[in-house]
Amino acid sequence: MAWTRKILRINLTQGSCVSEALNMEWAAQYLGQRGLASKYLVSEIDPKVDPLAPENKIIYATGPLTGTMASTGGRYSVVTKGPLTGVIACSNSGGFFGAELKFAGWDMIIVEGRSPTPVYLHIENDLAELLPADDLWGTTVWSTEATLKKRHQDPLLRVSSIGRAGENQVLFAAIVNDLHRAAGRSGVGAVMGSKNLKAIAVRGTRGVGNIADAKAFMAATTAGKKVLAENAVTGQGLPTYGTQVLMNVINEMGALPTRNHRDVEFEGARKISAEAMHEKRASDGRAHLVTNQACFGCTIACGRISRIDESHFSVETRPEYWGANGGLEYEAAWALGSANGVDDLEALQFANLLCNEDGMDPISFGATVGAVMELYDLGILSKEEIGLEVPFGSAEALCKLAEMTARGEGFGKILGQGSKRVCARYGKPELSMTVKGQEFPAYDGRALQGMGLAYATSNRGACHLRGYMVSSEVFGIPVKTDPRETAGKPEMLKAFQDATAVVDSSGLCVFTTFAWTMNDIQPQIQAACEGDWSQDSLLQMGERIWNLERDFNLAAGITGKDDTLPPRLLNEPCKTGGSKGMVAEIGKMLPEYYSLRGWTAEGVPTAATRSRLGL
Repeated sequence: MAWTRKILRINLTQGSCVSEALNMEWAAQYLGQRGLASKYLVSEIDPKVDPLAPENKIIYATGPLTGTMASTGGRYSVVTKGPLTGVIACSNSGGFFGAELKFAGWDMIIVEGRSPTPVYLHIENDLAELLPADDLWGTTVWSTEATLKKRHQDPLLRVSSIGRAGENQVLFAAIVNDLHRAAGRSGVGAVMGSKNLKAIAVRGTRGVGNIADAKAFMAATTAGKKVLAENAVTGQGLPTYGTQVLMNVINEMGALPTRNHRDVEFEGARKISAEAMHEKRASDGRAHLVTNQACFGCTIACGRISRIDESHFSVETRPEYWGANGGLEYEAAWALGSANGVDDLEALQFANLLCNEDGMDPISFGATVGAVMELYDLGILSKEEIGLEVPFGSAEALCKLAEMTARGEGFGKILGQGSKRVCARYGKPELSMTVKGQEFPAYDGRALQGMGLAYATSNRGACHLRGYMVSSEVFGIPVKTDPRETAGKPEMLKAFQDATAVVDSSGLCVFTTFAWTMNDIQPQIQAACEGDWSQDSLLQMGERIWNLERDFNLAAGITGKDDTLPPRLLNEPCKTGGSKGMVAEIGKMLPEYYSLRGWTAEGVPTAATRSRLGL
């Protein structure tokens, strides 16, 4: 519906809810969602602010295509300064909450200050009010959503909330909407918890509007859906197998980080793969996977709905977990499985359910467990200190640690600080597989050189979605590149990063780019939004967003020295697979990347670059 041109500003300290006009000059420069919310954030907070202090702000933002008939147009982003990383955080979520916020007439919610007592924000179109949440504090995401729907007598109420992890300041706490969709990374849930804000519940009945050229928009979105349907990845692979289609593929390439990146192949990958999720269990004759699921307006439907084995040790006396619920995506299955050497699919699902239920990022949680298991393996951590045995491969340990972390009990309080702080605490900082404090996703930067560079340069810490070089290095999209080569990777990564910033700011899902190019995306934005949205202007906007984020991080204390990878990836070669003997060649690529970005040799945008981009 393009822009509603309205922002809702919430001051928790004062208890006020105020409407204000959207800055349309900024909208013309940053579009929406990630870009526009980042512009507001960097304009309103000190980059050196403590992320958990009242002075930090947290922004919930839609894009101009959120809530429209554009395929996947249901996204929203949460932007803040992240407590896990100390840099700008932008977590993107699907489901139905983003569209509902737009239907209520709001482009963005800016939350500032801290409430003296727990509250939740209730929005019904123009009406916005802060209501007491004392009875909700200490409860899970699932319980919060059910309670608020019943309280407001509205089953269509959309709820975005934190669980106990966010309340307990787990530094990788997530914000969860629609029970199992999440703004998951960088600890945005901990910021929400630090403000005593339990949830945002929204109901919008105004529908869509404000499309600049409705006929052109209908034609562009219809054409886009046809491209998605006819593409092998978005039309077949993702609907059938979800992102889990990658588990066996990446493992067979020798690029699957295993046991805290000690190895690049996992002997148990087949047992936790998409194919395994389709197979009938011997215990009950049921398949783990029940069905796929789509977010608002999505014609891909890559989401997983699974049913756990009721006889599994983790749930045999817990019938509340027996029903169909949010299932494993590739990143979660990797982090909970391969990263720890665990090949028990049902244990992974149980840990995943707990991450959904109490609002934790399964990537950072699972990767931190992997670091803890290595510290235990080396004799640095003991059973007495942790409270249980935690050898690599222990499904029991994985499940128990998930419960302890979600509840903030015992060693779970330490684990909830993330692997960087855990490894530093025990004198082994090099065992933290992180960039800028954020744990790696499911691709090894030695076997996939472009992804290694993407991790090192990501503005929000280690991230695969800021520049998904897997598209080229694995799928051959838009062109096939040799994953072991460094030549040409800086130029391609910059293009991916800038284009992704555009997609993230539009309200669309980045998974569309398996099929779509800017030739498909640009007409949809142009038809929906007033102004000039040529491909050149969009890509320059993506570059502007990237440099805006970089400037904030530099002011927050990050330097070019932080654009690197852990010593293990730089110095310990892959032991097996197609990249046996290789290390991550960041040093070969980073100078060229800086040059292409228009940055100094120290990674600082030059005055000429800032001027060209209007920063």
